[in-house]
Amino acid sequence: MLPLSDTESNRYSFFPFMTFLLIAVNIGIHLIVTFTPQQNFWKFLMYYGFTPTLIAGAVGPGVISNFTSIFLHSGWTHLLGNMLPLWVFGRRVEDACGSWRFLAFYLLAGTSANLLFAVIQHDSPIPGIGASGAIFGVMGAYLLLYPTGRIRTLVFISFVPLWPRIRAIWIVLYFVAIQIIPAVDILLHKADYSVNHWAHLGGFFSAVFILLFIRPEAYARYVSDTLV
Repeated sequence: MLPLSDTESNRYSFFPFMTFLLIAVNIGIHLIVTFTPQQNFWKFLMYYGFTPTLIAGAVGPGVISNFTSIFLHSGWTHLLGNMLPLWVFGRRVEDACGSWRFLAFYLLAGTSANLLFAVIQHDSPIPGIGASGAIFGVMGAYLLLYPTGRIRTLVFISFVPLWPRIRAIWIVLYFVAIQIIPAVDILLHKADYSVNHWAHLGGFFSAVFILLFIRPEAYARYVSDTLV
């Protein structure tokens, strides 16, 4: 299941400036880091990624890595796999917030993702990198604001590609649900995964704060629609 596009139009703004800028910055940083020598590439990720053991030991860039890690990716597949859902879900969340409030929420979601990762896996020497925690926050915000919104989604049925419009609630809950079993496995058995499942959940849970960031008129409309 691959979300391709949000089928609804924006209400308050013509172009999602901040969503576009975040995607451009992520791609630009990855281009710069990619063209460094290979040994320096991994050293860079280790240093500026969010590593719980380094944070606990007050080693490395400290709190700065909480933000730098959100803009680092291990490869093009990792990067593009994050930027596509950021575009799909970020556009309308930014519309509800405005550009700068959306940026503040995005960074809050990324911070929440890293904090939960550090709490649950405090002894991990592996750096957490990538925008996925922040993007799970954006997806959760979309779910709260537009639960009946429809997302054009690529699915395969018997190897036949289809592009149905699926309600956001089913897409978002699907991606959250597939985090739960690995996250519990990590918590109970210290299992190793290449995906930072707890960061994803931390970002998703941060979506409860989205109402603090949306425009006053969007908040009034949200409350009115909820009460009805």
